[in-house]
Amino acid sequence: MSRLRILLDNGHGKDTPGKCSLRWADGSQLFEYEFNRDIVRRIADKLAAKGITFDIITPELTDIPLHQRANRVNHICNVNGVRNCLLISVHSNASLNHNATGWEVWTTPGKTLSDSYAELFFKRAQAAFPNWKMRSDTTDGDHDKEARFAILRKSLCPAILTENFFMDYEKDCRFIMSEEGRSQIAQMHFEAILDCIDFYEQL
Repeated sequence: MSRLRILLDNGHGKDTPGKCSLRWADGSQLFEYEFNRDIVRRIADKLAAKGITFDIITPELTDIPLHQRANRVNHICNVNGVRNCLLISVHSNASLNHNATGWEVWTTPGKTLSDSYAELFFKRAQAAFPNWKMRSDTTDGDHDKEARFAILRKSLCPAILTENFFMDYEKDCRFIMSEEGRSQIAQMHFEAILDCIDFYEQL
């Protein structure tokens, strides 16, 4: 069994304002807290079936402050070792003009071990979603985008954040509301995690 412990963070909560899609013509609407938790649950089920050790950082439906999420991550890191943990924060995206589309993965600025894990996720997403836009920043030689997101910056271990399509663009939103879309997204994350475990075992 791999010593790499997978930490799953489902972003936002039921009470987080504004984290939802537009209401579409048929009355349907996506709430990001529900999507994030459903994807994390599906990933967790696959990891459990494979015997891979994991933790769901935010089992609550309500929003947990970012510093508290990071504290939970760091407690596990202190017990298991920083390099023996990988945090994956799962989200759905949104844009100001409601017409952006595609998939992307984020790390903190600069070259860290997180970049290597993010690159494995990007490659799996590229293979899983060949007909979708893969959003990236290759200026530093890899595909992850970089920002000082608190959950990434405050976590001690390697950490990535996935933005799984745009909930405010109808084509994307229909996909991530569908059973097919959610199944594909969860499977892509699971396969990327297996790649990360293989990579970790070679460090």
